[in-house]
Amino acid sequence: MKREMLINVLQPEESRIAVVEDKVLEELYVERKSVEAFAGNIYRGKIVNLEPSIQAAFVDFGVGRNGFLHISDVEPQYFRQGGYDPEEIMRESDEMAAASAARNRESGRGSSRVFKGGRPRIKPPIQEIFKRGDEVLVQVIKEGIGTKGPTLSTYISIPGRYLVLMPALSRVGVSRKIEDEDDRKRLKKALHACNPPKGLGFIVRTAGAGRSEDELHRDMDYLLRLWKAIAKRIENTTEPGEIYEESDLIIRTIRDIYSDDIDHILIDEEESFNKARDFLKSVMPRVVDRLKLYDGPVPLFHKYNLEEEIVKINQRQVQLKDGGSIVIDPTEALVAIDVNSGNFRGNASADENAFRLNVSAAKEIARQLRLRDLGGVIVNDFIDMRKESYRRKVERVLRDAMAKDRARTKILRTSPFGLIEMTRQRIRPSLKRSIYQDCPCCKGRGLVKTPESMSIEVVRMLALAVKNKHIVRVTVRVNDAVAAFLNNKKRRAVTEMEDAGNMTVQILGSEGLFPEHLEVDCRDNHGERVEIDS
Repeated sequence: MKREMLINVLQPEESRIAVVEDKVLEELYVERKSVEAFAGNIYRGKIVNLEPSIQAAFVDFGVGRNGFLHISDVEPQYFRQGGYDPEEIMRESDEMAAASAARNRESGRGSSRVFKGGRPRIKPPIQEIFKRGDEVLVQVIKEGIGTKGPTLSTYISIPGRYLVLMPALSRVGVSRKIEDEDDRKRLKKALHACNPPKGLGFIVRTAGAGRSEDELHRDMDYLLRLWKAIAKRIENTTEPGEIYEESDLIIRTIRDIYSDDIDHILIDEEESFNKARDFLKSVMPRVVDRLKLYDGPVPLFHKYNLEEEIVKINQRQVQLKDGGSIVIDPTEALVAIDVNSGNFRGNASADENAFRLNVSAAKEIARQLRLRDLGGVIVNDFIDMRKESYRRKVERVLRDAMAKDRARTKILRTSPFGLIEMTRQRIRPSLKRSIYQDCPCCKGRGLVKTPESMSIEVVRMLALAVKNKHIVRVTVRVNDAVAAFLNNKKRRAVTEMEDAGNMTVQILGSEGLFPEHLEVDCRDNHGERVEIDS
């Protein structure tokens, strides 16, 4: 299996990074300079409003729109502001966690899933922790989407290549995604051997699996230098504003995505190449030789046939290799994905054919969710299968395919209706939302009224004009197709309106007008405009 990371930054307005596996596009990251990104940045903020009903605060952090801070994202050190002892609350949380775990063991249900970080979410009311005007250090954990502002957290985390620095953690740990117990013990021992400063916490990232003590120590030194600079800025800043800006897309992606199975990284712009090389020299010096500057005559993404693939990402229907398709419909509240058999034909039984198509669809669904960066609630409508074993296998295939995804996901079992419901972490607007805007004609509906429907609306407006005795001339401006319908199939109705209102009606059509454009201009005997009450 050959994996490559391709970085296209020739256009100054846009950076694109693709991860290609055996010539198949598996991951795509796009960032526009015109769209300001806040996720990962750290700010000094000020509480401007409290909402006890939803246990949240709104924070001015100096970017022109307020952020949303929920009680679950408030770090215990702030409890002292409300007269609470964080240590006592943490002890109570530990006791509740132990009691709940014991109850679950007795009932055979396993561990509880309502805990975060191993502790129940028991916290004082937010209105007793903060008051308006309080200062707070926050990090953006989710970009604002639509009318919603960015989501904030006081749990500060600064990622390195192999470690994450968490100033408020005060301990070391290992990512739960590293499942090898021997390696977990070795990594924790190596982390202690690096002598982390007291009061600062470090977590070994998934990328740290199998790494040596020297590699962890180098990453810790890098993070400590960064934290020292951040702490200095915190001391010197008094107003709401930025304290730390997350790295740009290229550095961030190499840091978070690069793995040993990536054969090489190609960058098509020299300045970005030098910047990436400097980063690799300081963090991963042993892989610097995998970084290459691409200067071929054919644009990088065209050479790998990615441009056509990127266009397909934004299409509603995705064709599957063996026939059949999936249809992806993002809505306001969720993403609906429908699996269609289409021209898929097999030699086996109907149930086995459905199973084979569903397996193919499950793999493609996982890939499309990554490429499109779709998040929130996702409902997958697979083709019905009678055998329970087939249903379980499709679930496993979907889970295995989603395991490649860096975003947090949760997948439920197949419902009685044959649906597999899941959630995927939403950090920023989807790729489609970043590239497209709502159509000014249909306002994002994807539909416009027919010429007949618009003609009926015009006749209704003329009926209102008839009731106003001051109106003697009406000019209607509509799309050319609507004008043709009115002048042909609605001519009699328009003539009757002219006679009833003792007025003249002129219908003007233009191909350049939107299909739903409707402009009615009414005038009296003196040429003055007359408004009609609609």
